[in-house]
Amino acid sequence: MNNPWLPEKHRILDIIEETDLESTFVVEFPNASIRHGQFFEISLPKIGEAPISVSSFTDSTVEFTIRRVGKLTNVIFDLAPGDDLYIRGPYGNGFPLESFKNKHVVVIAGGTGVAPVRSTLKHFLHHPQDCKDVYTIAGFRDPSHTLFENDLKAFVNAPHFHTTLTLDNGQKEGFKEGFAMNYVKDIPFQEWGEDYAVIIVGPPVMMKFTAQECMKYGVQEEHIYVSFERKMSCALGKCGHCKINETYVCLEGPVFPYTKAKTLMD
Repeated sequence: MNNPWLPEKHRILDIIEETDLESTFVVEFPNASIRHGQFFEISLPKIGEAPISVSSFTDSTVEFTIRRVGKLTNVIFDLAPGDDLYIRGPYGNGFPLESFKNKHVVVIAGGTGVAPVRSTLKHFLHHPQDCKDVYTIAGFRDPSHTLFENDLKAFVNAPHFHTTLTLDNGQKEGFKEGFAMNYVKDIPFQEWGEDYAVIIVGPPVMMKFTAQECMKYGVQEEHIYVSFERKMSCALGKCGHCKINETYVCLEGPVFPYTKAKTLMD
């Protein structure tokens, strides 16, 4: 029986610099069992381990968009294509894409919260038959923190996407000024009846107020899903590090329906 605590070695195929602090690591991973919205535990021997969301995947690769923020990530950023990362996973609950079939899909994400929804957006980009259309709002702090430039251009240009890009501060061509939630008013929820699903990912305060803004325009709680980028540790529900009340985020999340998530916001 495989040891669930034991990471396995996988080769880095490519490293894509996103910003001065963030890069996307493309890692060899021949496994088709990943679900959109899940996460892995990434580690290096004698250095440490950290939970990282999946930002994209194929049948043979998985991508992690990592921010340089500490001891482990500093060492990871010293690696190059051909070097190895140690990973275990995937873990957690993903977005229920099967229930989004033939619906209007709304994705609102802020900052690094764009990473956990990137694979979902790319799925609908390449499989337009799986939805009616996609409304996405991606917000960033300023031009220097913009992630996934090529993907954003593809979302803007796709005929079945309606994409709004925003900056909290500063200006950049193709971007509007202000917070992502400010543009919820432009989404035609009232025209859709019950045929829609909403994904919101970002800091807890952003998710809370963006969900409230959506509901102000008629969105029902049961149609909203969020993803908690809360620090997890063991990913197996043993250490209690991610526990909120009686809920283990690593097991029941990181994706939650808002009807559950609203009781977990802290």
